[in-house]
Amino acid sequence: MTPLLGISRLIDTITEAIGKSVSWLILIAVLVSAGNAIIRKTFNMSSNAWLEAQWYLFGGAFMLAAAYTLRQNEHIRIDVVYGAFSRRVQHWIDLLGHCLFLMPFVALMIYYLIPYVLMSYNNGEVSSSAGGLIIWPAKGILLAGFLLLALQGVSEIIKKIAIMRGDMEDPTPYVPTHAPSTWIRPSRRSAYDRVYRPEHGADHVRLSHRFPASRLPRRLCAGGEWLSVFHHRR
Repeated sequence: MTPLLGISRLIDTITEAIGKSVSWLILIAVLVSAGNAIIRKTFNMSSNAWLEAQWYLFGGAFMLAAAYTLRQNEHIRIDVVYGAFSRRVQHWIDLLGHCLFLMPFVALMIYYLIPYVLMSYNNGEVSSSAGGLIIWPAKGILLAGFLLLALQGVSEIIKKIAIMRGDMEDPTPYVPTHAPSTWIRPSRRSAYDRVYRPEHGADHVRLSHRFPASRLPRRLCAGGEWLSVFHHRR
């Protein structure tokens, strides 16, 4: 398992370096967009090349950072039952998801994108808009993004297996959406209790049900002003 973990660390290093580097493309896209708008309004001049450069830059940032986002476990997911399972079951869900959904989809996209990009390059494809840019680099960015995503998918599979075998610590432990602690003012334990959630700063939420105080572990803070109620998911 050690050689595979070495390969995984190498892939992680590459995707992290690329992901952090391409984040600057967003700033460049903003500057290009702002500069194009100023020139258009001030001198009544513009070019389709500047407009297309903006989506080139944004597309590059989006596609080339996808692998880094996967490494950070930051892709959007809809959690219906995932959070209700133990961490080991969650690892199995992630592993099967990578093997049965992510990798086949990425492999299919690479299979179709290779001839797609080559044909565009060989034909010297350019934009149909007057003064537009050449097209094949944008299509090449799509291919590069999925190649990086495939590599990172392999790395994630290796790490999931290693974690389940106990060969490494979990680098991205699951953190539930809801906070593990809730603060309730004792004097307002009624049908509409005022609740303070520490992770939301000074945000306050009103609950529509009564807390059975006798059934919850609790302690009074200094001065008895707030009551700390802790909920732990097993």
